[in-house]
Amino acid sequence: MKKSSFAAMVLGTVSMVLFALGMCMALIPEWGTFKPGIVFGCVGLALGLITLIVWRKMEHKAPIRISGKLVLTVVIGVVGALALGVGMCFSMVWGKMVMGIAIGLVGIVILLCLIPVTKGIKD
Repeated sequence: MKKSSFAAMVLGTVSMVLFALGMCMALIPEWGTFKPGIVFGCVGLALGLITLIVWRKMEHKAPIRISGKLVLTVVIGVVGALALGVGMCFSMVWGKMVMGIAIGLVGIVILLCLIPVTKGIKD
């Protein structure tokens, strides 16, 4: 394993754990830790961005340039993840199993659309 991959793996894991813990702290009212949860979540996001920058420098890659394809990829990913999450909420929280499965499958299909957008379709 290359040093850059190991550093990205460790920093990425720490950043996502902080982000997930922060979101749990902010969104579970019984814990009563909304403000510290927001701080943890923001620290996790910031560390994730730092991880991306550090990894790209270690791999000697150019900085990310914002293009139409990048914006489209991000929008498709966000919409797909939200649809999948809403489907899970319908199924697990609100008890509407059929509707939740349908919305979740739509989210999965949207996320699968990321493959041709990012990799392209080749013969």
